[in-house]
Amino acid sequence: MRIVVPTVNGRVCQHFGHCEALAVVDVDTQTGQVSGTEFVKTPPHEPGLLPRMLYELGAEVLITGGIGSRARVLLEDYGVRIVAGISTGTPEELARTYVAGNLQAGENACTH
Repeated sequence: MRIVVPTVNGRVCQHFGHCEALAVVDVDTQTGQVSGTEFVKTPPHEPGLLPRMLYELGAEVLITGGIGSRARVLLEDYGVRIVAGISTGTPEELARTYVAGNLQAGENACTH
C-alpha cells in the first residue's frame, strides 16, 4: 500500500497545502512493515496541484493534520482515502498505525 503524509521537519504537517515535502511510504499490508519511504519536495502552493501529484505518485491513502474542501474533493475523485485530524507522528509511524487499523481521524486542522 502506498501512503502519503505531507510533512514539515519530517513530521505530519497540519495543513496539506502548505507542507514542505510529501513522504511517500510503501507498506506491506500483510506484515505492516515499511518497505520504503521517499520524500518528494513540494512546489509553492497552487490549488489543485498537490492532489494531482498524489495521484501521479500512486497514493492510496493520505494522512494529514488538515485539508481544505477543494483538495479533499479532488483526492476523493482520484480514489485516494483521506485520514485528517492527525496531530503528530512520523510518516512511518502513521503508516504502520493505519495499516494495523489503529489510526483514528480527529478534527480537521484546516478550516477552509
